[in-house]
Amino acid sequence: MGEAEFLTNYNPTQYERPSVSVDLILMSVVEGAPSALLIRRDEHPQLGQWALPGGFVAIDESLDAAARRLLATKARMDDAYVEQLYTFGAVDRDPRTRIISVAYFALLPPARFAAALKAAPELTLAELVVAWLGEAGGPVTACSADGEALPLAFDHADMLGLAVLRLRGKLDYSDVAFALLPGRFTLRALQDVHEAILGERLNKPAFRRRMLDSGRLEATGERETGASFRPAELYRRRAAI
Repeated sequence: MGEAEFLTNYNPTQYERPSVSVDLILMSVVEGAPSALLIRRDEHPQLGQWALPGGFVAIDESLDAAARRLLATKARMDDAYVEQLYTFGAVDRDPRTRIISVAYFALLPPARFAAALKAAPELTLAELVVAWLGEAGGPVTACSADGEALPLAFDHADMLGLAVLRLRGKLDYSDVAFALLPGRFTLRALQDVHEAILGERLNKPAFRRRMLDSGRLEATGERETGASFRPAELYRRRAAI
């Protein structure tokens, strides 16, 4: 039997098909705390709980195309760069049926969320409270602006926890922190981002020496404006050679 004949006679129903979804983990650091965009569910299951923006992948749609579509329709963003983080496939992760979810991840400065939050009242930028230290890993808690814990749907607490874990693991050897900052920033702002992700205070002189010796920064020759005291020097990420 040739391949053409095999494909003609192939029965695609001989194996059960799981559904596939995409969930978007869009994170920032807001007022010194890691934060993520959540949407309140308006239908069963888990009606009224909070979830990552997401949805099902169409049968004729690639994963990346689904992520771009959901970024625009659910998260109300058009041009954020997202990349695959992890695939969540626990058999009982969704009470409806067998659903495999591919989580996509992006780091964005806080200003990128303003338009989305204004356009969609069902969205919120929730603070993430991480109870574990270092790279122990585990779920996280999402809190509203008044500190109230938000009930998270499905396994989205685990998804957010894995995103924090990956960030902590990559912070020292990659440029992930710069995605959370404007083009020009102070060393204090850079330290604030590191502390928010790591969940611990860092020694100021040691941190500054490490950052300046890393070769990843260059001084702009400018200073911040509007400071009450001596304005701090502004830096930017050094362009790759």
